[in-house]
Amino acid sequence: MVPKRKKSSMALLQQDLAPRGLRNAPDIDAGYGPRRSGRNRRSTDMGSFPMSQEKENSLVAASPHGRHSVETAINRLQEMEDTLQKGVKRQKIAVQSSKVMDVGTNAESQAFLPEEFKKNKEDFAADSRQPRKPRIQGKTKKKEEADNSAPLEEENEVEQDADCCEKEDASPDDITSLKEEGGRPPPVNSDYLPLPWKGRLGYACLNTYLRVSNPPVFSSRTCRIASIIEHRHPLQDPSRPEHSTKNRPDKEQPPDLVRGQQWVESLGLANARDIVKMLRWNDKYGIKFMRLSSEMFPFASHEEYGYKLAPFASDVLAEAGKVAGELGHRLTTHPGQFTQLGSPRKEVVRNAVRDLEYHDELLSLLRLPEQQNKDAVMILHMGGTFGDKEATLQRFRENYAPLSESVKARLVLENDDVCWSVHDLLPICEELNIPMVLDFHHHNIYFDKDKIREGTKDIMGLYPRIKATWDRKGITQKMHYSEQCSEAITPRQRRKHRPRVMTLPPCADTMDLMIEAKDKEQAVFDLMRNFRLPGWDSFNDVIPYERDDENKPPPKPKATPKKKRKGKKEAEEDDEDADMPDVVEVKPPAEIPPEEVGMGGPNRRVYWPVGMEEWLRPKKREVKPKKPAKKDEEDES
Repeated sequence: MVPKRKKSSMALLQQDLAPRGLRNAPDIDAGYGPRRSGRNRRSTDMGSFPMSQEKENSLVAASPHGRHSVETAINRLQEMEDTLQKGVKRQKIAVQSSKVMDVGTNAESQAFLPEEFKKNKEDFAADSRQPRKPRIQGKTKKKEEADNSAPLEEENEVEQDADCCEKEDASPDDITSLKEEGGRPPPVNSDYLPLPWKGRLGYACLNTYLRVSNPPVFSSRTCRIASIIEHRHPLQDPSRPEHSTKNRPDKEQPPDLVRGQQWVESLGLANARDIVKMLRWNDKYGIKFMRLSSEMFPFASHEEYGYKLAPFASDVLAEAGKVAGELGHRLTTHPGQFTQLGSPRKEVVRNAVRDLEYHDELLSLLRLPEQQNKDAVMILHMGGTFGDKEATLQRFRENYAPLSESVKARLVLENDDVCWSVHDLLPICEELNIPMVLDFHHHNIYFDKDKIREGTKDIMGLYPRIKATWDRKGITQKMHYSEQCSEAITPRQRRKHRPRVMTLPPCADTMDLMIEAKDKEQAVFDLMRNFRLPGWDSFNDVIPYERDDENKPPPKPKATPKKKRKGKKEAEEDDEDADMPDVVEVKPPAEIPPEEVGMGGPNRRVYWPVGMEEWLRPKKREVKPKKPAKKDEEDES
């Protein structure tokens, strides 16, 4: 077959420009036109549609050169479109399959790379410097496209490696300048914000990093009353530890009240023991303030299933208090929303009194130093208004009077975001000599519109009166700070706390500030970094899905490959090889001491970015997608 002679670019241009009437012709469909054989050609593109016969006739009539010129122009447009699409696709495949990257070599960049990439970095960089294979002239078009295409798995690996290698190389001079800049004083000195900061930042109840460590460390293990009743029965096999399915309490055996009580007390002791680990963790990273969980001893203030802490928890709590005293750590509590001294229901008031006595016993058994014991307060909300604020305040006065002196010494009132504003509580706090804690988030939602405007500026005029309620009892003042979510509109939506806060409130620079945020200690770390607060340089970012502060199970021994069966003569000759072991032992990793487990490791990696809490857990197994069938690949090409 004689190949057709190609036209020059100038000839093609003249041929395309010949039908002048097409310049004003509307809606020319490039996907429609006759083939060289004369049959109609329709594009498989979803965006192209066949041209009606009437429109084609109108275009032909508008052209002075007739049907032949229209067909030629449409064919040329279609060929140009096909050539452009194939070129773009070929370039895209070539870029995705290439391995030319910039692999960082400085220590700071390598610290944030996964271990697998660190091991293979040199090999990967050497492979990226290898020259490309020259193109073979004899290849067909289909063979060339098959070589340029890359499997989906390889493309994903290249993209992941590219993300790891975005950091640029840094010279020693750059590292020195980074250290000098990192040691500069706090970047902001403000008359409005408490900067430079000299106070204590704290979080409430739970440490997110320790909670997912192995073993987990937290002080809010709880249960249901049904579980207490169930554990009055002995286990099916008392010689073995309890198991959720294999060794449960045997309800066919007679119950024992003492056995159920010992079980619930064991939960409280486990919670109390973990306080020491949390305190040492906080001190390592510059946090000196924490709220203890009210659920530390489950149902301790219950009317029927309640119990005293002193008979079994004195020593454990005293040990926690000793550590807190040595580290200068402030501890507080916050009874729940159902603890209301202003309720019109007598049973609610009785329950509230028992709950306050339980929290007071918990804090007293810590045996803190004198000032720290004073600062160990119990934060309480007034509760509902029950239709009449004045009557509720009067009931609060009556129920507050018979409380023990120890409870009165610790009780503090807090404004809420529903019923009681700062202007409602400050007078009764001054009257009954009760300190008042200002919650900025609650105040921004619920305030007295007749006296102040929304926001923080006007409330600052009440700071001296609020501080005086603390100074009269010699207690260190504290405040609560949190922020609403950015998408919140209604008051109900605004009550939800943001995972992390963006700034500090206008308060004294020596304030004890409780950060009430969803991400707990991570919200404190964000403030430290944003404003260069003390302790901001004591922690580093975690490596996703990797933790070097836990004892991992020993690796399984590797089995050697099985040898082929041999005849009798060959077996006699290889008797010496038969004594070789079939299993290769793998050296276990160094064991981490119990006191160092969960403490961040040698590099202090305990900070996780917003929304990336899953990085603290092992990575879930990913199921790779199946390779597409050959038929589908040919259709796409």
